[in-house]
Amino acid sequence: MLASITPLGERSRGFSWRLTASAFAVGAVAVGAVAGALAGAAGSLAPGGAWRSIVALAILVVAVGFDATPLRRRLPSTRRQVNEDWMARYRGWVYGVAFGAQLGVGLATVVTSAAIYAAALGALLSGTVWAGAAVGAAFGITRAVSLLLARGARDPAGLARLHRRLARLEPSVRWVVVAAELVAVTVVLGALA
Repeated sequence: MLASITPLGERSRGFSWRLTASAFAVGAVAVGAVAGALAGAAGSLAPGGAWRSIVALAILVVAVGFDATPLRRRLPSTRRQVNEDWMARYRGWVYGVAFGAQLGVGLATVVTSAAIYAAALGALLSGTVWAGAAVGAAFGITRAVSLLLARGARDPAGLARLHRRLARLEPSVRWVVVAAELVAVTVVLGALA
């Protein structure tokens, strides 16, 4: 996705990268928040209690187990990606919103980290519409911010640099995700104490 929505790519299609990236952000955050709110509403139907924190802790431990080990490659996922043919059919802001929405919901495309499942289940376990919406919006913001890495790809050399940078950052980003999961584990343990 980062290699598709770049200043170079948008200029070649006659569109503004800022507009497309902004539309992507709106789609990711809005749909993430709505999906989270729906999950929180569904979770509110279950009785409250400490069981929610215990289940959240278990989910986070499993997520760390996947993301910090070679199990990550065996994570259950769909093979579905966003439809890049839309880039030739629609205006930038249209596919920007649509791609953002699909990636902002988290589970609609390829899942590369157990943290995505943990976030979705966290919204469900929150047990409230507002807390679920906050979890979903935070997830959408994370997806939207990722496009900022592409802002320097204004020419073919910049696009090549972007690809090299993404390849270089991938291992570090994976460990940042694991660290975030471990922080969440610590927070949940603190809530249980």
